[in-house]
Amino acid sequence: MRAALYLRVSTKRQAEQDLSIPDQRKQLEAYCKQRDWTVAAEFLEPGASATSDNRPAFQDMMTAAREKPRPFDVVIVHSFSRFARDSVDLGLYVRDLEKLGVRVVSITQETNADNTGDMMRGMIALFDQHQSRENAKHTLRAMKENARQGFWNGAPPPYGFKVVEAEKRGEKIKKKLEPDAKEAQIVRLMFRLYLNGDGTTGPIGVKAIAKYLNEKGYRQRQGRNFNNKFIQEALHETAYVGTYYFNRFDSKTRQRKPECEQVASPCPSIVDQESFDAAQQLLAERNPRKTPGRLTNNPILLSGMVKCTHCGGTMSLRTGKGGKYRYYACLKQAKEGSSSCKGTSVSMPKLDAVVTDTLLEQVMTPERMTKLLKEVHTDTLKEKKISATDQAEMLRKQREAQAKIDTLYDALENKVVEMDGDFTRRLNLAKAERDETIRLKAQAERRSALPQSVITPKKLQAFSKGMADMLRNGDIQFRKAYLRLFVDRVDVLENEVRVTGSTDALMAAVAGGLPTKGGVPTLVQEWRPHGDSNPGCRR
Repeated sequence: MRAALYLRVSTKRQAEQDLSIPDQRKQLEAYCKQRDWTVAAEFLEPGASATSDNRPAFQDMMTAAREKPRPFDVVIVHSFSRFARDSVDLGLYVRDLEKLGVRVVSITQETNADNTGDMMRGMIALFDQHQSRENAKHTLRAMKENARQGFWNGAPPPYGFKVVEAEKRGEKIKKKLEPDAKEAQIVRLMFRLYLNGDGTTGPIGVKAIAKYLNEKGYRQRQGRNFNNKFIQEALHETAYVGTYYFNRFDSKTRQRKPECEQVASPCPSIVDQESFDAAQQLLAERNPRKTPGRLTNNPILLSGMVKCTHCGGTMSLRTGKGGKYRYYACLKQAKEGSSSCKGTSVSMPKLDAVVTDTLLEQVMTPERMTKLLKEVHTDTLKEKKISATDQAEMLRKQREAQAKIDTLYDALENKVVEMDGDFTRRLNLAKAERDETIRLKAQAERRSALPQSVITPKKLQAFSKGMADMLRNGDIQFRKAYLRLFVDRVDVLENEVRVTGSTDALMAAVAGGLPTKGGVPTLVQEWRPHGDSNPGCRR
């Protein structure tokens, strides 16, 4: 009888430390020797879970079994759980091998080669599967608690971080994330490019950032080039502002898990919260599902911002005389006819000039912005007071949640309750409540600690002059980026144009200097004055 030995351990650590493979081999060889069986092949799986059939050595063994002439007559394993922990997989592969004339034998769980043996093997497989799922559940619970305490559970860290030893508990070494100086610098550069550009352009997109980094010689780990997907995911990564979420994806399907199953794990921040929030706002605005890419990439200065006041729809480019004349015209009227909207059209160069002049001459003047600054300053003081109140409230809720957790543990230690499913559910709810209050409290603390920008008359004067030059003489993409920053929409009436924008974006730009920092309006306090600042636009 020719035998194939299948040896497997679950983790690479076990394989590297030689914990089980030699012992399995020794016992399997002794089993074959007692029966005068010849060891014809050996298939070694150093660190692969048996909960799936995605195992290289296992598949090599199945391929070899199909060869003609057949190289072995029996597959020997230490236990059926070494072969497969999924009861369905075990049954299917055992049946496939039997059709090929190959038996599967466990040296610790021997079964007869008959119907009774099949039933016993099925029962063993079901028990192994249940035990595997229970082990996985308890392991995940321990890993979640480890993450809550800010320790790293393994796997490569997010780009920008490295894993360092934090402390030792018995034989276990606990590890944490720490910023990697070189990679963290590149992460900050990504956000800076996305929000501000490189100083010669306005904010640039994901594709342009990847190209910029590659051309400058920056690389991912293992020397790989940056790509769009990497940049997109990096700009969304919350670890860069101090919170890494563990258990985000299902290890088998790679589908994102519900937020209630994810665990917030604190870590050092790399990017400031203000820049991160601004990037999220801009990512949302540039989302193709919300804002088509052509709105941010095409050379039309007011693309996507000009609205027809008759139907509320967007006005887009229309040309006349073979492209000699360019207009903003109602898109709905163009597609559906005048019965849907009577529409209107306006010369594109004229409207571009009107909006730019209105912004620079009637809004971005030192006098007008001084008045706006006083209003923003008053609102900021109110916000700080609210944040201080929030902190006190969150601290109270945090203490209440912690008291619930302590009470539950006391009840468990005093044997008032048992460690059952209900206890675990109540404990997890209390921990989730505590973690959420900690997050909200930290958020309130950040808002309260934000410094009040000092904007002097000199700074206002310099900003007004510099922005006028940029918006009138800069390249089209640069001008477009800044107009989209300050202007939310342009409503075109028959003889009037209304320009609406954000006070917060304007003040953030003044405070940050040129080029602006942050760069995305997040609130909608309107600076549009009435009457004289809405100049008529004759067609």
